[in-house]
Amino acid sequence: MSESFEVHSSLRDYSVRVGTNLLDCHLRQHPDALILSDARIAAAWPSVSGRHVITIEADESKKNLATVADVIERMRELGANRQTVMIAVGGGIVQDIATFVASSYMRGIRWAYMPTTLLGMVDSCLGGKSSINVGQFKNIAGNYYPPWEIIIDTEFCRTLPQTQRIAGLCEAAKICFADRDEVFDRYLALLSDVGALDRDATLPALVSLSLSTKKKFVEQDEFDQGIRLLLNFGHTFGHAIEATSGFAVNHGVAVGIGILAALQLSESLGICDGTPPRVGQLKQHMLSLLRSVPGLESELAKLSPSDALTRFKADKKHSQDAYALILVDAGGQLERRLLPIKPQIETHIKNAFEYATKVLDEIQ
Repeated sequence: MSESFEVHSSLRDYSVRVGTNLLDCHLRQHPDALILSDARIAAAWPSVSGRHVITIEADESKKNLATVADVIERMRELGANRQTVMIAVGGGIVQDIATFVASSYMRGIRWAYMPTTLLGMVDSCLGGKSSINVGQFKNIAGNYYPPWEIIIDTEFCRTLPQTQRIAGLCEAAKICFADRDEVFDRYLALLSDVGALDRDATLPALVSLSLSTKKKFVEQDEFDQGIRLLLNFGHTFGHAIEATSGFAVNHGVAVGIGILAALQLSESLGICDGTPPRVGQLKQHMLSLLRSVPGLESELAKLSPSDALTRFKADKKHSQDAYALILVDAGGQLERRLLPIKPQIETHIKNAFEYATKVLDEIQ
């Protein structure tokens, strides 16, 4: 069984299919496709091997222009032309490289994406964005180039380590919370605990709920100029935590910590007075998820709030005069705030990082 829906885009409409055991079927439908794969996936899944396969090391340090150049050279060596279809199989790093490469190789070729991480399935696969690191600057280069189709085979999640599962759930919770309707309540009802993912119907339902919610943001604001910016909730803090840890804290988990930091900043600035019920639910859910991440407490203990603040200041979303953040208002809804760049505000931000590094103390 599988579920399909369309995403409308000014660049082109594309289809999303969610189900189980879809990998072999899709590859058989495209026997001449060029496959760009995470090297670990290609080694573990026989269906991905024995073809025109380009493998990359799916590591944050490899998500750069040098890897893009290597992939393009390899594509040319394999005879890829404008009619070639690329199938990308992997997590978010593979997706970023594939989006960038497919959009620029011979000025653009068709491609499909098969996410293999829960984070890729519930969030990053939708929207067509690529982000590439350049030097010390994370996600500073990129573009929009959605795939022709997205095929989500939830069987990939069966072997994911716990940390990657939590990373995906942090992003799914964020997306559902960003919606002003009852979606977050539906999310919480669906995911009573992390173990619920192992029930046959829960995982596809969770993926579909998260993506159908993100679809609304993407279709209303394709190029991140308005409402879609709310999905950056937790990301500005999260990117700084991720980079300061030397990527020992992965992206989704860092976003979860970043969400807690953003909630703390909202309270300390008086933007969110008290704790609206849905905010309290989100905080407790995030703490519950993060409790399940092996070794996270020790990694957070190593982080320097001052170093994190330095990384925070370099985020591309800020302007010359203001820090751009997604915070929580008095009603418990997300809103975009521009905070003036001045010492008092930076003290509040640094304190939020200080809180984030000690947040697991709340769940001892």
